[in-house]
Amino acid sequence: MNNIVTYETPQGHKITLTPQIVKKYLVSGGGDVTDQEIMMFLALCKFQKLNPFLREAYLVKYGNEPATIITGKEVFTKRAASLKECKGFEGGVIIRNKEGIEYRKGTLVLDDEKLVGGWAKVYRQDWDVPLENTVSLNEYLRKKKDGTPMASWATMPATMIRKVALVQALREAFPEDFGGMYAPEEMPVDVDKLSDDPVYSPEV
Repeated sequence: MNNIVTYETPQGHKITLTPQIVKKYLVSGGGDVTDQEIMMFLALCKFQKLNPFLREAYLVKYGNEPATIITGKEVFTKRAASLKECKGFEGGVIIRNKEGIEYRKGTLVLDDEKLVGGWAKVYRQDWDVPLENTVSLNEYLRKKKDGTPMASWATMPATMIRKVALVQALREAFPEDFGGMYAPEEMPVDVDKLSDDPVYSPEV
């Protein structure tokens, strides 16, 4: 494959990608990606103008499992803040306590409460009501092969499930701006194993 992809990000960075660059510098997880997986990654980066060298997009491959394409954790909130149609967003956790089910802003969960999900609202200038989204913790809690939660889900599940609710709400409210983009918290990957360090490619 000699496909060369060039584009400019919203921040003005000029990006040049080839299948060879992707395979050599931008694959996480150590797996051997297929040509089709590389082309899907190139297409998403160009369509959404993501900079994979600054970890705005990851191509993750473990062994012979299908590759996962995910978007960096800060991309969603930064992009939403730049949209003129976006009037803001908020999110939090859904907990069960003695009084019943409570929707709480932020990620505070007390010791005697049970975390059951996350919620989010996204406001658009051209909408009369916000888009609301709720997600279940049981549905998105990511586990290792031994059945125990992955590190971030074990130590900060409230933060993780709130992020899932928020990125889904943003994607539904602004499909053109977030289409095809999925956060690490939504996907079956270990977030703690993804590096945030920029990638330097001498071939660019």
